[in-house]
Amino acid sequence: MTKSYDALIIGGGHNGLVCAFYLARAGLKVRVLERRHIVGGAAVTEEFAPGFRNSTASYTVSLLRPKVIRDMRLHERGWRIIERTISNFLPHDGGYLKLGGGQTQAEFARFSQHDADIFPQYEAALERVAAVLRDMALKTPPNAGGGLRALIAAALQGKRLAGMDIEAQRDTMDLFVKSARDFLDHWFDNEYVKAAFGFDAVVGNYASPDTPGSAYVLLHHVFGEVNGKMGTWGHSVGGMGSITQYMAEACAEAGVEISLDAPVARVLVDGNKAVGVKLESGEEIAAKIVAANVGPALLFRQLVDRSDLAPDFARRVDGFKAGSGTFRMNVALSELPDFTVLPGTALAEHHTAGIIIAPTLDYMDKAFTDAKAKGWSDDPIVELKIPSSVDDSLAPPGQHVASLFCQQFAPVLPNGRSWDDEREAAAETIIDTVTRHAPNFRGSIIATQIHSPVDLERKFGLIGGDIMHGHMSLDQLWAARPMLGHGDYRSPIKGLYMCGAGTHPGGGVTGAPGHNAAHEILRDRSLLGRVFG
Repeated sequence: MTKSYDALIIGGGHNGLVCAFYLARAGLKVRVLERRHIVGGAAVTEEFAPGFRNSTASYTVSLLRPKVIRDMRLHERGWRIIERTISNFLPHDGGYLKLGGGQTQAEFARFSQHDADIFPQYEAALERVAAVLRDMALKTPPNAGGGLRALIAAALQGKRLAGMDIEAQRDTMDLFVKSARDFLDHWFDNEYVKAAFGFDAVVGNYASPDTPGSAYVLLHHVFGEVNGKMGTWGHSVGGMGSITQYMAEACAEAGVEISLDAPVARVLVDGNKAVGVKLESGEEIAAKIVAANVGPALLFRQLVDRSDLAPDFARRVDGFKAGSGTFRMNVALSELPDFTVLPGTALAEHHTAGIIIAPTLDYMDKAFTDAKAKGWSDDPIVELKIPSSVDDSLAPPGQHVASLFCQQFAPVLPNGRSWDDEREAAAETIIDTVTRHAPNFRGSIIATQIHSPVDLERKFGLIGGDIMHGHMSLDQLWAARPMLGHGDYRSPIKGLYMCGAGTHPGGGVTGAPGHNAAHEILRDRSLLGRVFG
């Protein structure tokens, strides 16, 4: 082995950088191994056409934990978030709905006075539960079979839940076990209003809004904050890559060595202990600690030899559910979309919002059933975000870039078809869908960048295009993420840890898995007080 380190981090995505930062700050010699030519994982900004830059995969910010932002001094390094003028814009046949910007209740009243009246209660109910999630995000889940320490952790984390009043406990139970439709039917009457919230339940979730447990995914998308405002989403100036570039800067200051174009082929294990990694180049690097910022499916099915895993663990890894059905495009535009329901190409507040084409829960359910039957729907779920509407550094003057974040595309196409053969046809369907609402859209496209689920897997290591590193279902959450007995970021192999979104609290640009994994690594090395004391 050519070099030796205290810790190696597999994957230079945001969680890997966060983990590396905390370990290096405690005095460990740390090296990050990133397979691509750029650090940042799925949170990167890249030029995809001359003069046009965009966040290639992850595209909006809310969930990044304030503690991580403070500790890495991201704002001091120049990172800035622009809040959305309004949060979402939902065009539908003959009308539209706007959310946020102080308009939500009045907008709901156009469709249902009941829904407008009850909205503050709904918002308060979600916030009560979201507050608990925020509190638990930077806490290691109790590990099943973990002895006294796990029992204490379970008691402490359960105390917050037990302290809720009965209505809040009921709302929590509903959100964890009900379908999004069942949960929203309890609150609202109007189908457009339900769709406005139901969209969050299918983001990164290959499921119908009728699927039990889908209500939790809705909740997962609202526990964030921007500039101290709860539940708010914003745009990172310079794209999502600005976040990870500033994180890389913090890592470098702490002494982390970052290696690009350094794909890991295998975790080296000796006597059930991780001793380093082997790169695809053949180079072997020794380390006392290996922390993997890749999903459990990739780590244990591809990077760890099956003979190094106990049979029961290997069987359960085979059953770990991954594949979010996400199709991701970036487009360069000559002008802003001219929506039939809100005409005009001059910049307006709805252009700055998340533009959601998914008018009803039935529409979303059909998109899922179609995807299972034939790969994708003729009426897919599309979110259009135009970051250049608030950040003119991303496109030439007068022109724009847009993110197309599309849900319910089969991770694996039926009947043996290949995404390599079908990706262009799927992209055309997506463009057609937007053009039905904004007739100038197709004609305004200058260039496209297409990422099918397979492209997302090849480029970013997201198995089945899974942006969450694994389904966010009740059997794969909290202490059971990725599985019971290993919810504390420790794998069954001594010295091999997990620090990616396949661990608690799950997907999104949170930094929490990296923070929490570093906490446990330093605890095991009796260095916890240096950073977290």
